[in-house]
Amino acid sequence: MPENAPKTREELFAFLDGHGIAHKTVDHAPVFTVAESVALRDEIPGGHTKNLFIKDKKDRYFLLTVEENAEVDLKQVHNLIGGSGRVSFGRAEKLMEYLGVIPGAVTAFGAINDTAGNVTFVLDADLMREEIVNCHPLSNDATTSIASSDLIRFMEATGHKPLVLKVTS
Repeated sequence: MPENAPKTREELFAFLDGHGIAHKTVDHAPVFTVAESVALRDEIPGGHTKNLFIKDKKDRYFLLTVEENAEVDLKQVHNLIGGSGRVSFGRAEKLMEYLGVIPGAVTAFGAINDTAGNVTFVLDADLMREEIVNCHPLSNDATTSIASSDLIRFMEATGHKPLVLKVTS
């Protein structure tokens, strides 16, 4: 396997275990949108996420992780996150290159693949008030539950200092 190949879900779980971060995963049919994942709510408690992979005018990349029903004003969010000019969505090729995931499987856990620090991770303050946060474990056929405080510990263990900001309305 190439040295820069994206981590697998098993490697993610081993990383979490190695850092003493508790996690629980539920397997399910692949889901590509928030609407498709609604059926899982009764089975999986906690805050469910929506992730926006965006870039600014200077080609700096950001991953916004927010509560699934929250709204983000893409015309203004650059002012909150320190972006240069309005943001647009990042291309699928950059998503795979930087976070090791495909569209529909975007996740804060992608930080494990961003070894060069190409992405700034932004966790919405409202989401982080949840005790448990749910994210895809690098693929969209499962959901992994983790304490919100442990999500920050995970990010820091990958070499990232996530921004916890209110970016939703």
